[in-house]
Amino acid sequence: MDENKKGYTAISKHLLISPTKLRRVANEVRNKPYVEAIAILESLPHKGAGFLRKTIQSAASNAMYLNKQLDEEMLYVKELQINEGPRLRRVWPRSRGKRDLLLKRMSHISVVVEEIARMGE
Repeated sequence: MDENKKGYTAISKHLLISPTKLRRVANEVRNKPYVEAIAILESLPHKGAGFLRKTIQSAASNAMYLNKQLDEEMLYVKELQINEGPRLRRVWPRSRGKRDLLLKRMSHISVVVEEIARMGE
């Protein structure tokens, strides 16, 4: 692995869940070992836990594909960013012929996993 490389990444975009709801779940697994993070996400009932689990597993798969010496126990979640995506605007009919706008918010997830041996760097 390159000395200046910053871990192994995975990105999920345009997920139909609010970033604030997703950040609540992301705070539980940030900077945790990979195996522990997956165990936490599998036990949570939130919709966002499934999105996060798939993205973290994808980053770990990328790491193990690019570096054959790595194992699941050697990885930890180095960075976990939840960014806001585009918003879908929907009309919500109200009384007297008026309307309100319903914003359906989307999220982008960016995950970086790194070897535990390089945790201090």
